[in-house]
Amino acid sequence: MTGHHDPDWWRGAAIYQIYPRSFADGDGDGVGDLAGVLREIDHLAELGVDALWMSPWYPSPLADGGYDVADYTDIAPVYGDLDLADRLIAAAHERGIRVIIDIVPNHCSSEHVWFREALAAGPGSAERSLFWFRPGRGEDGGLPPNNWRSRFGGPAWSRVTEADGSPGEWYLHLYSAQQPDLNWENPRVREEFDAILRFWFDRGVDGFRVDVADGMVKDPGLPDAPEGDESAFSDRDGVHEVFRRWRRIAESYGPDRVFVGEMWLPDPERFARYLRADELHSAFNFDFLSCPWEPKALRSVIDRTLAAHAPVGAPATWVLSNHDVTRHVTRYGRAGDTGFSFADRRHGEPVDLELGTRRARAAALLAMALPGGVYVYQGEELGLEEVDVPEELIDDPVFVRSGGADRGRDGCRVPLPWSGEGPPFGFGPPGAADPWLPQPAGWAARTAAAQATDPDGMLHLYRRALAVRRAEPALGAPPADGPGMRWLEAPEEVLAFARGDVACVVNLGGDPADLPAHRGVLVAGGPLEGDRLPSDTAVWLRIVREG
Repeated sequence: MTGHHDPDWWRGAAIYQIYPRSFADGDGDGVGDLAGVLREIDHLAELGVDALWMSPWYPSPLADGGYDVADYTDIAPVYGDLDLADRLIAAAHERGIRVIIDIVPNHCSSEHVWFREALAAGPGSAERSLFWFRPGRGEDGGLPPNNWRSRFGGPAWSRVTEADGSPGEWYLHLYSAQQPDLNWENPRVREEFDAILRFWFDRGVDGFRVDVADGMVKDPGLPDAPEGDESAFSDRDGVHEVFRRWRRIAESYGPDRVFVGEMWLPDPERFARYLRADELHSAFNFDFLSCPWEPKALRSVIDRTLAAHAPVGAPATWVLSNHDVTRHVTRYGRAGDTGFSFADRRHGEPVDLELGTRRARAAALLAMALPGGVYVYQGEELGLEEVDVPEELIDDPVFVRSGGADRGRDGCRVPLPWSGEGPPFGFGPPGAADPWLPQPAGWAARTAAAQATDPDGMLHLYRRALAVRRAEPALGAPPADGPGMRWLEAPEEVLAFARGDVACVVNLGGDPADLPAHRGVLVAGGPLEGDRLPSDTAVWLRIVREG
């Protein structure tokens, strides 16, 4: 870095998520890679983000988009090698950008050497104790050890064939059969991950995003569970011991190294326990991401979020999209429900992209003005929508597992458009292979190059807002002893709040709305129509006088 080590940088950071396969292709094989990230690193610097988060860059057979890790201390050859990773970390640091990488501790790939050795070693071996191998139930052991269900559908157990060809034990996998769950009751698992954390901290990474942070510890008795009850394998008290151990490792490298948790927990008090001062630093706010574009619902989510974080003094995070969910330009452009649910992605519904884009602009200003950290998923700064990938080209295994009922997540993972008038829009170098997923032909106006000189484009809005956010003392990180915002009186369809002398006003109604009872000078966003704010629009105002 530049020599400045702010231990609290993460409390108000703007963090940019990179899905490596789809960011930029540096070697021309049609797949994004670390060379591509290096090629476009100045895009991130000019955007004004504080950190980048790399989705898994490890070797993987890609049974689940890289979240099936075959080696935690190497780089997938399709992305590059450790030397390229070192160069990327250094290049980011030279530009004042920190680097967070994914860690996937709940499960590994069935191709990982640990699991291959467990299969070869047989029942009762030390190698199998790294996982949850158990004999089956029934006279011939032909039934799974319990009734747990995979989050990807079907039983959470698969049976192996032993070396002699006989039907053998079963192993637990809360996700795909290619993602065996690790047994965190085994001290060796804990020691292995201690070493993995140190490996990457030694290479200069600034933190980890923890996948399935609530799911590592299981009830060792493996009891049957009532339908829909995940308490035997989710949010167990023992997981907090793991994170306290990890926090000590991070702090041994300095006070500015961080952990970000991914937890989908309905209980705000249970959620907040992960953010105590000796555990994780922050966690993703999925309630905000999933919320429909409705004033009452959004205000309720904001209030609940801040209330949940206050008792532990942790900052909230605000997220609109990521690599697993339908892009918010598309969600907000739907006529009906504009929220998000994994249970129904609502593929194929009509979308008004003009409306969705206008709302996405307003949502970006809302998220960036709220107290705490904000995440930007690659391409949202270009206003990209969800892409309807042809069935024959869908890569996401969710499509196959659901029997085609769920088209999966490929629509938000389509490679980014950088320049040019047609596909591949500068994703790779001249003469490169076609991108691994097809881009829409109509993205010419959405490329980074086309928007770079467009003062009215989405890219300019993000650059302007992130610059103002960084420069304004009132924005970004909340104070440690309070919510950092106050609601202003406003019409029912308007969200209006102040942070210091800066107000954020969002009109979610269908008609122009009067601004709250104060005079202000436009800081970002717009446009205004005199003293009125058009529908589905947001502005930041510097308060001159509150009446």
